This record gives sequence, structure tokens and C-alpha cells, in this order.
Amino acid sequence: MNEPPTDLDLVSEPERPYHHGNLRAELLKRAWDSIELEGAEGLSLRALARELGVSHGASARHFKDKQALLDALATLGYERLNRALSGLSSSAGPFETRFKAAALAYVKFAVSHPRLLRLMHAAKLHPEASATLHELSCATLRTLTDAIATAQHGGEARGGDARHLALVAFANFHGIATLATDDLLQGMAWQDAAALSIGFTWQGLAPARQEQP
Repeated sequence: MNEPPTDLDLVSEPERPYHHGNLRAELLKRAWDSIELEGAEGLSLRALARELGVSHGASARHFKDKQALLDALATLGYERLNRALSGLSSSAGPFETRFKAAALAYVKFAVSHPRLLRLMHAAKLHPEASATLHELSCATLRTLTDAIATAQHGGEARGGDARHLALVAFANFHGIATLATDDLLQGMAWQDAAALSIGFTWQGLAPARQEQP
């Protein structure tokens, strides 16, 4: 929904130019920084345009309303998160090493960007969420599922439904990330909690040890 102008906006906001270099990128950067500090509730396209010295109409050319901006921010967040997890799909190195590194990268992203992560999960459920956002939001679990299936074929992971194993694994390290961002780790460093959780999760994924002859 478009944000209606207030009386103060109509009186005090002078006409501003429509061009500001790469305005879309500048709006996203300012919005990202704002959410990191204060969350999405107080985010305003009109205020962002005012900070950048352009008209509200100029910002509306890139984002029709606040929800469109939140969708774009969530999309950017998933793109960055998926890049952080890209090593999981690599064929280099043992699957155990790649799995643990990807799980730790997810927890680190969540701890570093808690408000953004909440926005990302909320935006993908919005009725007006874009197809791109839907696709990117499913990539983490899909990548983990594919990686487990590949590891199973190579004897690097236990048998079973790869989708179910991926879901349980994701629940474990997402749960640690949530506890960390909500300050519920009882004083334990998030790195230590993540290492313990990821280690236990790996025990459930590791292939059965073969009997020695």
C-alpha cells in the first residue's frame, strides 16, 4: 500500500530532482542499514527519499510502495545468504567439512543480521511476495537436500530420505541461530553453541562405520 503524505510532508517537502545516480541501489543500501539498526517497522520510503535528497516520486519509480522495497531487501538478503552457503555444493573437500562450514555460515549470517533474517522470512510469506523471492527463499533447503543426496551416492552420508534429513539438519542450526539472536544461550558464546549443534547434527548425517575385517 502506498504511504499517504502527511500535512507536514505537503508543506515542508520541496520539489526534489528525480535523478540521483543509481537511486535504486542507494535506496536499498539506506533501507538495509536502517533495518539493521531499527527493524522494518519504522522504515519509510518517503523518509529515505528525503535523506537522499530526491522526490518521493523518484523513489516510487523503483519501488511502488514499502512492501515492494521490503521484497527487494529480502531478495538481496537471500542472495547474500545463498552466496555464503555456496561452498556446500562444491565438489572440493569432504562433505563433512563442507556441511559444517555451510551450517556455521548460516548461523553467522543470522547472528550478524538478525533483523534482516526476520524480514526475509516474513517477506517471503507476504501475499505480494515476488516469484524471485519465493525461488531464492527455497534455495537454502534445496541446496542442502541436493548436497546430502549427492553425498549419499558417494557414501559420505547415511541413507534415508534426503529431504527429511535436510529439514532436520536445517532445523538444528536455524534453532541455534534463533536462540543466539534472542539471547537465550545462557551466556554461552554463539560460536561454541553452533559448534556443538553442528557436531551433533553431523553425527546423525554421517555414514555408518563399516566393520573392520
